[in-house]
Amino acid sequence: MSIGVVLADDQEMVRTGFRLILSAEDGIEVLGEAGTGDDAIALARELRPDVVLMDIRMPGTDGIEATRTLAADPSPPRIVVVTTFDLDEYVYGALRSGACGFLLKDAGPRLLVEAVRAAAAGDALVSPSITVRLLERLTEPEPARPVDPVGLSARELEVVRAVARGRTNHEIAGDLFVSLSTVKTHLGNIGSKLDARNRVEIAAWAWENRLVG
Repeated sequence: MSIGVVLADDQEMVRTGFRLILSAEDGIEVLGEAGTGDDAIALARELRPDVVLMDIRMPGTDGIEATRTLAADPSPPRIVVVTTFDLDEYVYGALRSGACGFLLKDAGPRLLVEAVRAAAAGDALVSPSITVRLLERLTEPEPARPVDPVGLSARELEVVRAVARGRTNHEIAGDLFVSLSTVKTHLGNIGSKLDARNRVEIAAWAWENRLVG
């Protein structure tokens, strides 16, 4: 079954480039395009895509509000925020509003495809070159909140730190000498304890609490 994608960006050239890249991939189908946040919401609800690539800055309803609106739907699509990094400092809020990941507009074809496939699989694109730098930049300086040792075990904290550094599940398993299924179990438990919907929110929590540096 193909991964259905909706592209939301106010720049037609960007949408065209994304469409060409994704349409060339087996198992990915671009279902529609939207140039505003309001159109993105309407199109996503009409076409029921698996993934929405959501720009931040669009006329009318911006990408953050559109993400928040769609994330509140009963069966929301997976939303990947697209950012220019240096300018879109609201992307951190978008992640907190329900986006499952993000990528830079100039990230290149490979990362674009990886982001879509990861989102569709219920994961998120988290890499040292993107996630860590963005979270470092966007996390407001504030005193660290104490970590409750009863809430997270020592091993769970190790997994949290690894996620925040952009390590994949396979890499975490290798680093900690545990099975892949054990890593997934830890992530599930961590998500429940932190009320985090995905690994991006887990990484954000780690940076907010200064567990990595």
